[in-house]
Amino acid sequence: MKSFDQLMQPATSGTKKRVAVACAADPEVMEAVRLAAEANIADFILFDTEAHFDKLLVELPSVQVRYTDSAQDAVKQAVQAASSGEADALMKGHVDTATLLREVLRDENGLKTGATISHVAVFEFPEFDRLLFVTDAAMNIAPDLKQKVDIIKNAVGVARRIGIEMPVVAPLSAVEVVNQAMTSSTDAALLTMMNLRGQIQGCIIDGPLAFDNAISIDSAKAKGITSSTAGKADILVVPTIEAGNILYKSFMYFGRAKVGAVIEGAKVPIVLTSRADSAESKLYSIALAVRSY
Repeated sequence: MKSFDQLMQPATSGTKKRVAVACAADPEVMEAVRLAAEANIADFILFDTEAHFDKLLVELPSVQVRYTDSAQDAVKQAVQAASSGEADALMKGHVDTATLLREVLRDENGLKTGATISHVAVFEFPEFDRLLFVTDAAMNIAPDLKQKVDIIKNAVGVARRIGIEMPVVAPLSAVEVVNQAMTSSTDAALLTMMNLRGQIQGCIIDGPLAFDNAISIDSAKAKGITSSTAGKADILVVPTIEAGNILYKSFMYFGRAKVGAVIEGAKVPIVLTSRADSAESKLYSIALAVRSY
């Protein structure tokens, strides 16, 4: 999997997934829904008030609309559709993140799994040989070791879902050696050992690594790092939300990257893009949530 174009290919087997969209009546959201429906990526159930849908409706067989009494009711009904199994994924429309997540995390809705919920962003760069994952840039402020285990498992699940069978995971630090004064480096070493002992499966974990020697083989060689996976990372695990946020936005503004993102760790994937994100970014995020290879 090297590009979003590959991800956007229609499913060749199995049943198409259905996405419940809370407060769907937003121009960029509706454009993403239209593009995904026309590309045969997913089916949709759109929840919002009739007034909000004015002139925005998408008339396609794979898109059904359910009018609600209010925006809050739209959120509740969309979450209930995901909880009941009527929908396979949940998507945030024109509503703030806290309102949606508050409903997702209600015990009675049954969407919690006991695992840490985390943000998984996937980037495509103009001149890079693979998709690059960053986690967690939006949900967990300063994750501890246990949370980092869940964060890695969530990201690995997305990578494997889209066809990356054995992703290489790099827990990032400012250095590539263990420094007891730097928690990111000691956590990275522990995560690497947990992977070697079979406590974290389905991936290869190699760390601590600084950013350059996580993604550049030449950089890893120059620093004398003797590892078969250094420089080959698919998934970058950031130590804090600040580091993730800066890296995410640097990729967008300086790396000219395309991006899609999902929230993992709940019963269903959640497309939780910013209200300012483009229709293209929302489209890629939908594909990440529903595709399975």
